[in-house]
Amino acid sequence: MGIEAWWTALLASTGLEFDFMRRAAIGCALLALGAAPVGVLLMLRRMSLMGDAMSHAILPGAALGYLAAGLSLPAMTLGGVVGGVVVALAAGAVARHTVLREDAALAALYLVSLALGVLIISVRGTQVDLLHVLFGSVLALDDGVLVLLAGVSAVTVGGLVLLWRPLVMECVDPAFLRGVSPWGAWAHQGFLALVVINLVAAFHALGTLMAVGMMVLPAASARLWARRWQPMLLWAVATATAAGWLGLWLSYQMEWPTSPTIVLLLGAWYALSLLVAPHGWWRQQHVPHRHLRG
Repeated sequence: MGIEAWWTALLASTGLEFDFMRRAAIGCALLALGAAPVGVLLMLRRMSLMGDAMSHAILPGAALGYLAAGLSLPAMTLGGVVGGVVVALAAGAVARHTVLREDAALAALYLVSLALGVLIISVRGTQVDLLHVLFGSVLALDDGVLVLLAGVSAVTVGGLVLLWRPLVMECVDPAFLRGVSPWGAWAHQGFLALVVINLVAAFHALGTLMAVGMMVLPAASARLWARRWQPMLLWAVATATAAGWLGLWLSYQMEWPTSPTIVLLLGAWYALSLLVAPHGWWRQQHVPHRHLRG
């Protein structure tokens, strides 16, 4: 078999001979590049559940965008960003002016947001539209969505480079950062903005119910394989990209829904990491630790 025939057979077996599969593969890589590093910082700041809450909080805004313009990328993106920002600000206001903590306020607001978004789409749309919003359509990405994913990835990488030092300091000692620098509040708000735009981007590809999976699961797995920041970020991006591509191939071969397949693969890798990773449960329990030498 010649190289050209081998290459054609490889493309046919993976589905990459089709344009929609190539677009989906590029979209998964772009999504991993932006969402996975944000997920690492969410995890290290003990805010992983906030990511889940925010992924549901964008739904009413996206639903209102859908109500105004149908399945329009600009309208649903703008609506999702506005909805996420409003919920984040509302949760902060509740935490500042009542006895409720921010996590409790987010939990209440995201439940109301999810119900409201589903109600809007169910009343004014079809069952297909509802499934599209909740579970995404990574196999139907067009040029506009790819441009959005590329832009969000670029903004995320640039934003993390700009805010890196205050974000790291806030992870280690937020009280110290507030005492010595005014950058603490700006870094926190900027980071929340990065979370929202990445969730909106993931929403277009994976749907609101699956978007946070690409953000949190790679970060949790990476924490079990690395202890330093830079390797952890690389592990998270590589894991998210590999799971996205493998999920595309598996869903193509088995005719499974793509978004749940990708998230389940990420979950399977997380479970395996718990057992075999250097900082996983099994090795921590059964592999003797190296003693310190004087």
